[in-house]
Amino acid sequence: MLWFRDEIITFTIHKTMGIDKFLVIFIFLALSFSFVTAVDPAPLDDFCVALAPSGSKLAVTENGQLCKDPKLVTADDFFYSGLNIPSNTNNRIRSNLTDVTVKEIKGLNSLGISIGRIDFAPNGITPPTYHPRVSEIRIVLAGTIYVGFITSNPDHRVFAKILRPGDVFVVPVGLIHFVRNIGKTPAVLIVAYNGQNPDAVLVPNTIFGSTPPISPEVLVKSFQLDKKTVVNLQKQDWT
Repeated sequence: MLWFRDEIITFTIHKTMGIDKFLVIFIFLALSFSFVTAVDPAPLDDFCVALAPSGSKLAVTENGQLCKDPKLVTADDFFYSGLNIPSNTNNRIRSNLTDVTVKEIKGLNSLGISIGRIDFAPNGITPPTYHPRVSEIRIVLAGTIYVGFITSNPDHRVFAKILRPGDVFVVPVGLIHFVRNIGKTPAVLIVAYNGQNPDAVLVPNTIFGSTPPISPEVLVKSFQLDKKTVVNLQKQDWT
C-alpha cells in the first residue's frame, strides 16, 4: 500500500500479470512520486511554526519538522518588518537581495511560500542564477529592468523582457535567469517563491568560487578560456 498525501493508492500484482501491465504500474508510480516530491509538503494543521536554531523543550513534530508548541505561538511568529528599507548595493554586482524565508518568519514553515526584495543601483545585476526547488514571480516597483531566463538543453532559448513599474515576470523552476538595471536610477523588485526556503545557486560564484577550487583544466575546456583567465577568476572573492 502506498500513501500519497490525502489519497491511498493500492494495487496487487498477481503472479500471472504480464510484463506490460507491470511496466504501466511502474511508470505510474514513478510519475506519482515525482509529482509528490516536486513541491513543498502540504501542511497537516493550521500552522507548524519552526523552532529557532536554539531549540526548545516545548515542541511537537509535524511534517517531519520540529515545531513550536502551538500554545506558545504568537503573532510575531508570522511577522517581519523592514521590506520597505533599501538594502546596500555598494558591492561588485551593484545589487542586493533581502530575503524573507522561513529563516526570517518561522511561521512560513510548511506553507510553501516566501518573498524578497531586490535593490539595484544603475547597471546593477543579478548574475546567472537558478533555484533548484522553486518557481518565482517578480513585480517591478521602481526603475527599468531587463530580465530573462534560459531553457535547458538542447535549445537554450532566451525569454527576456524589459520591465517597468507594475510589470510582472515569471521564472520557471530550475532555469537559469538574470536581471540587469538598464535605467539611470535605482530599481526595486519584489520577488515571491512557491517554497519556504528557495535557496539560490549563483552560477559564477559556484563555478569559480568553489571550495576546494575546480581543476582549472576542466574550466578551460568548458568555457574555452585560457588557463590564466580561469586562475585569475578563481582568485576573486566570490562570497
